[in-house]
Amino acid sequence: MLQKRIIPCLLLHKGGLYKTERFKKPTYIGDPINAIKIFNEKEVDELMFLDIDASVQNKEPNYKMIEDIASECFMPLCYGGGVKTVEQMKKIYSLGVEKISISCQSILNPLLIKDAASIFGNQSVIVTIDIKKDFWGKKKVFINNGKKNTKLDPLEFVKQVEILGAGEIVINSCDNDGVMQGFDYELLKEIKSNTKVPIIALGGSGNLNHIKEVFELANVDAVACGSMFVYQGALKGVLISYPSYEKIQELLGNK
Repeated sequence: MLQKRIIPCLLLHKGGLYKTERFKKPTYIGDPINAIKIFNEKEVDELMFLDIDASVQNKEPNYKMIEDIASECFMPLCYGGGVKTVEQMKKIYSLGVEKISISCQSILNPLLIKDAASIFGNQSVIVTIDIKKDFWGKKKVFINNGKKNTKLDPLEFVKQVEILGAGEIVINSCDNDGVMQGFDYELLKEIKSNTKVPIIALGGSGNLNHIKEVFELANVDAVACGSMFVYQGALKGVLISYPSYEKIQELLGNK
């Protein structure tokens, strides 16, 4: 069983580090390399970088930026954004990235998951699923930064991804993104109880209690956080942070 993890999730946009709210209003946070150096010092579990431009703009992954990030990163690194082929994945892994997140292509070309898992191993292939309420209030799988409704049912799609060989699945709540009011506990609980693949909750964390609650209520395997680790206070001043090892152990009930 994987140890429970708390993962900073950082968004790459226009070559910089940004944060969004409900997948809109990207706000500049700073330089990705500077953020990595701070997280290195704080000894985080792992880091997740998602390029929110590459897929939407139909661009190749920015290999130079990925190489720069990987060379500075002292912890396991997951990258996502613009990945369409096994050849691209091979190049990204060669740059020092341990895990690759597939999002749009998990829907447009689901066999990529199967092919990648068989070549690189399940543990190296992550699928990120963006979930959002549609016009009728039904939760559906979206792509293209929450702009295109695939009309797929999240739970059914999770089961499909599991069969194809995903090593972990990120459940990303578009509606909770950047709001810092807590996770979609019910959805996460339903998904976790119906799959054996490790689930990472993303979208909604605003404080340590939210993290504690999602571990306890939904039994997820990991939590990914954006705003909570880059903002401080009601005015959202930029300050890179991460809880101490002791605080995390206390949070997980290990003390």
